Order: sequence, then structure tokens, then C-alpha cells
Amino acid sequence: MRKVEVTPYQKLWEERFKETAVKLQAVLGDEIIEIHHIGSTSVPGLAAKPIIDVLPVVKDIKRIDEYEAIMREEGYVPKGENGISGRRYFAKGGDSRTHHIHIYEQGHDQIARHLAFRNYLRCHTEAAHTYGQLKIDLASQFPLDIDAYIKGKEGLASEIDRLALEWHRLQLSED
Repeated sequence: MRKVEVTPYQKLWEERFKETAVKLQAVLGDEIIEIHHIGSTSVPGLAAKPIIDVLPVVKDIKRIDEYEAIMREEGYVPKGENGISGRRYFAKGGDSRTHHIHIYEQGHDQIARHLAFRNYLRCHTEAAHTYGQLKIDLASQFPLDIDAYIKGKEGLASEIDRLALEWHRLQLSED
């Protein structure tokens, strides 16, 4: 059973991301174009489940299937697209998750969405605080029900997603 644990921001999350990025680069080699730290652990000051979300951008998503065995050796469980067309998703840590790897091919629209969400929260500390507090409250309310936790934050996360994409478009138009 997955326990829902939300903790205050920890600087070591950035180090864990960097270590993971180096390992993924070694595993996937020339397939990788760039690697991003996403999710709540990528936003300084934001309370989060201590799971490092990593987004590698690759040249050809179909080639990633060839790396499943070596990803398993690194402790990752391949989960295919896991509900998002064109993604390859890997989880590490079983019920005590430590990492989520979301691999997308260059140009996939989910890349911009994830980065917009992260960057918006990095620049809008009040929104980040509100989101973090909701997650703390939900984790306290549903410590053994990950589905209820996820459902409870869905509305606010969707609103932040919408605001983040609008903000991202404005940023692009100003450049």
C-alpha cells in the first residue's frame, strides 16, 4: 500500500535529480536531447511527496522500448504510456516511490505543459504555497488513499495548469 507523505521542500531533491539525470544519460546515451526536473520537487519552497519527477526529451520515443531491460536493472518498472499517448513512463521504489521518469519525444505537447507548470509555480510563490498547503492537508486527510489524494488536488492542479499555459504563452509572445 502506498502511503501518502508530503514533506517540506528539501534542497537534496535537486541533487537527487542531478544524480538521476547523469545515470539516465549513461543509460539512454545519444537518444537524450535534454533532461528536465519537473513536478513539485523541482519548485523551491514547495511541499511535495519526496518523489523525483524527471522528464527526458528524446529523439525517437519508439527506441526507448529497447531500453526496458537496462531500466529494470537500474530499479525502474516500465509502465508503457501509462495513460498518456506518446509517453514512456517508469517508476522506481514500489510502494515507497522515489522516482518517476516521464520520457517524451522532442516536440510532444506534454513537455511544454510540464515545464510551464513548473516555471509558473517557481515564479508565483503564492500559488505554490496554496498548492503545497492543499497537498499537506490532503496527505493528512488521506494518508493511505493515494487515489483520494490525487482526486483532491485535481481541481487546483488543473487551474494552475490552465494559468501556467496562459502565462507561458504570454512569456513567449514577449520574447
